[in-house]
Amino acid sequence: MANIITRKSGMTLFSSPTCALSHSARFVLLEKAVVADIEYYDPTDPPEDLLELNPTGTSPTLIERDLVLYDSRIIMEYLDERFPHPPLHQMDPVSRANARMVIKRIDQDWYALLDEILFSGEKKSARAKKMLRESLLSAAPVFAARPFFMSDEFSLIDCALAPLLWRLPSIGIDVSTPNEAITNYAQRIFRRSAFKRSLSDAEKEMAIVPK
Repeated sequence: MANIITRKSGMTLFSSPTCALSHSARFVLLEKAVVADIEYYDPTDPPEDLLELNPTGTSPTLIERDLVLYDSRIIMEYLDERFPHPPLHQMDPVSRANARMVIKRIDQDWYALLDEILFSGEKKSARAKKMLRESLLSAAPVFAARPFFMSDEFSLIDCALAPLLWRLPSIGIDVSTPNEAITNYAQRIFRRSAFKRSLSDAEKEMAIVPK
């Protein structure tokens, strides 16, 4: 492990090119303009460097000197605290706690269904696809209410949510509404320079990259 850390004296993010949670971490990294290496790899065949640091080989894994983190949401929080400008969390404890709860709900309610769509059988996948679409549409007023998700400022919540929305066309989910609340929100995020730079080649094939 010491040899690998010596060799990687800066910051490295090991990332699957298709994992939505890894995409969230990449988005934060680039939104913060952090100088780091992003190393894409096949999660079914993790590189030896990664396995020596994180025996599970899970994506994403962040390495900075003797620090090893391998949970997307912990990585996002770490990057926001390690590089405080621009802040992606509000400063007061109540707002930060509320934002963490929103991300937890996004993970439990929407990412869990995305996992079912991608990794379960046809019957469960179809059911999960219907549930995810209906759940997102039921939240359309929230998407429409403010410029960003439940906030007037861009935040870690948007970094968590955008990769899921980016994948909807590739899994056949249409969330169009008469006022295009979800689509308009998504396009605001997708047009950000950091988001476009966060896309792997595989992710660029999932939807239309905005100009």
